[in-house]
Amino acid sequence: MPGSRRCWSGRTGEHYRSLVRLASMLVDDVGSCEELVQDAFVRVWRRGPPPCGEERLPAYLRSAVLNGARSHLRRSQVARRHLQPVPSPTSGPEATPLAGDQHRVLRALRALPDRQREVLALRYYLDLSEVEIAATLGISAGSVKTHAHRGLATLAERLEALR
Repeated sequence: MPGSRRCWSGRTGEHYRSLVRLASMLVDDVGSCEELVQDAFVRVWRRGPPPCGEERLPAYLRSAVLNGARSHLRRSQVARRHLQPVPSPTSGPEATPLAGDQHRVLRALRALPDRQREVLALRYYLDLSEVEIAATLGISAGSVKTHAHRGLATLAERLEALR
């Protein structure tokens, strides 16, 4: 088994950058995004190859990152309710400064319900197919279509001023 662990662990590095970008669509701090991805890798490494097989490893890692982002956002909401806010530097995906319109779009995306935000980030940011998104989120392809449609409609409504 250690030989197979070495084989699949070498391929996880290929996905690191796209997983950080995915996390950055949900969480606004790049350092936290990197930490979420590293935590996902550690969980996968400790458990060994996923029971669903190596070909499903990217979906398994994306799910772990999304779950970590959800937990991070929940903890952040609790902290905001109970702690004095501390200003933090605004950083977008890949730590590049965002233009005004980009910042508004990202803020509108982060305001969507979790499932809609996740579907749109996976579809348009990582360019995954409906089948891959369904596998990542553990939902049907029909649900992916519904969440994408609703999320895009809400974004269009909120961003009408940018057109």
